[in-house]
Amino acid sequence: MQLYYAPNTISIAVAIALEEAGIDYEPVQVDFSISEQTKAAYQQINPKGRVPALVVEGGILTETGALLDYIATKAPEAGLVPSDSLQAARMREVMYYLASTMHVNHAHKMRGHRWADAQSSWNDMAAKVPQTMTESCAYIEENGLRGPYVLGTDVSLADCYLHVVCSWLEGDGVDVSAFPKIMAFRDAMETRPSVQAVRAKGMLG
Repeated sequence: MQLYYAPNTISIAVAIALEEAGIDYEPVQVDFSISEQTKAAYQQINPKGRVPALVVEGGILTETGALLDYIATKAPEAGLVPSDSLQAARMREVMYYLASTMHVNHAHKMRGHRWADAQSSWNDMAAKVPQTMTESCAYIEENGLRGPYVLGTDVSLADCYLHVVCSWLEGDGVDVSAFPKIMAFRDAMETRPSVQAVRAKGMLG
């Protein structure tokens, strides 16, 4: 497998999951500093011009949630998706919230052009980020963590996703000290060999 990624983006959730699953992969960095994601060569890989993209036998997959589920099915012994259907749904409940709400809140800081054309609108969206990300943290703190990890004591795909999102918080103006469960979650994830491996590769700052 080849994983097209950019450091500190949500694509690193896929790298963490691959490490958790024990699946070999080749990381391929997409250089956002030169807008490589918008150039023709990468557009052939992912016409959306975003990361992650995962080259697998049979084609190319995109969208973080889809890649995470694919990884879980390729390495069921890793237990990244609970066998209990309710627990699996709770895991995806958190993942879909991260994708549809919290990640979008974060993107308003730098990607306002996706939603509006006026600079004043971009500025307004960026100014709102500390509030919306703090509100999202409050939701995760109260409803998204049932123990050290999202589902309690067992790591799942949602933890790979949440850890990357939580790495953005200080940069988004969130007072993380107000969220002890999130702080404990980040500390727990940092002890995992999967996170240590992606840090050693320079994928997560």
